[in-house]
Amino acid sequence: MSDLAIQVEQLSKQYAIGMGKYRHDRLCDQFTRGLRAMVRRKGRPHLSRDTIWALKDVSFEVKKGEVVGIIGRNGAGKSTLLKILSRITRPTSGYAKIHGRVGSLLEVGTGFHSELTGRENIYLNGAILGMKNAEIKRNFDEIVAFAEVEKFIDTPVKRYSSGMYLRLAFAVAAHLEPEILIVDEVLAVGDVQFQKKCLGKMRDVSKNQGRTVLFVSHNMDAIQRLCSRCLMLEDGRLIANGSTSGAVARYLSSDCSRARPNEWIDVSRSNHTGTGQARFVAVQYRSANETVAFQPYSYGPLEFLLDIVSDSPRSIGSMAVTLFSLSGTKLVNADTIALGRVIGLQKGHNKVAVRIEQLYLNPGVYVVGLWLANPIDANFAGAEFDYVESAFEIEVVHLAASKGFGLNSKSDGVVTCHFELLDVTCEAVGTGIAPDWQEKVSLQ
Repeated sequence: MSDLAIQVEQLSKQYAIGMGKYRHDRLCDQFTRGLRAMVRRKGRPHLSRDTIWALKDVSFEVKKGEVVGIIGRNGAGKSTLLKILSRITRPTSGYAKIHGRVGSLLEVGTGFHSELTGRENIYLNGAILGMKNAEIKRNFDEIVAFAEVEKFIDTPVKRYSSGMYLRLAFAVAAHLEPEILIVDEVLAVGDVQFQKKCLGKMRDVSKNQGRTVLFVSHNMDAIQRLCSRCLMLEDGRLIANGSTSGAVARYLSSDCSRARPNEWIDVSRSNHTGTGQARFVAVQYRSANETVAFQPYSYGPLEFLLDIVSDSPRSIGSMAVTLFSLSGTKLVNADTIALGRVIGLQKGHNKVAVRIEQLYLNPGVYVVGLWLANPIDANFAGAEFDYVESAFEIEVVHLAASKGFGLNSKSDGVVTCHFELLDVTCEAVGTGIAPDWQEKVSLQ
């Protein structure tokens, strides 16, 4: 008997883009569509820009009991792959053999009916997943307990919060004994405690129950803790299939250039998430030591000058410069929310500087992430304006004169540091002009 749970061979999926939906209930609609097709055939050929390959010639195998992570940038093809494996959509070419029953959690509340109660949706979703009524009854109490919705089990799910929706959806998918569990990024909706609970459940169904798990996430720490192997997709192609640490390092360094001190680094084209109402467009960094060409060094100061564009005057309650290892572990998180400082941005370009007093990092290459949000404004509670997970790489060098290792407490991250927010001019500046780091202005 084969030990394979999933076998994928030359899997491809093509979508049409920029194409409107056609109606078929009127004769003129049919005539118009036929006329357009005839013009294309007689005129210039159909341009390739009208289609996109979400997946192209993807091949891999997953053994029974494996926990495999799937990573990649937005638009890399991860969700398309999971939809094909879940039999939601069909491939354009190639095939995928699935050996066993599949439980999928691709979107919050997939397979739920908003007018039905939590109890009714458990039975409905279980039936959709191919479960027998006796099997659902046997697992019902455990599902409700895991989802923590006992008080609301007979309430229509349209009145559930997104977190309650997610907890119940995950509980159904994980507890109704599928041989293969497919989980997309939806866990990001839940709170930290629930995410830990879900990760523990996925680890349990794999190690103790011998089931296969495919896990898509942008949380590299969760990927590394849970997955024994990792697939990385880029532009619909499989570019990495191997150790989790190697794939994560490649993911974090892709589209991430090595930057030099005292030069503007354009991050406007980096992979951004958030509302975009305020966003990072350029960054400079430097240490205080000219003998190492202002490169960062262990236990020395490190300054970042950030060029932030805002579409209107606004307050920023949380701005962070974060340093990650190449494996995705957060090492330093200099977040202004820890200082209790509010940054006032003007419309247009703003310069803001952050100084890490002592960089407790060993020599090596690290990834810089940027964060901009306002969790304290009542009108924009929790608003994430901009997040760049991998803006650029920096190299920390060894300096013989540096002193021994030390630690400080009360810092978010594995390695602690002192940092402060510097006062600089918040005037409109072009990103091609070197700044005067000594200019002063009052920040809120």
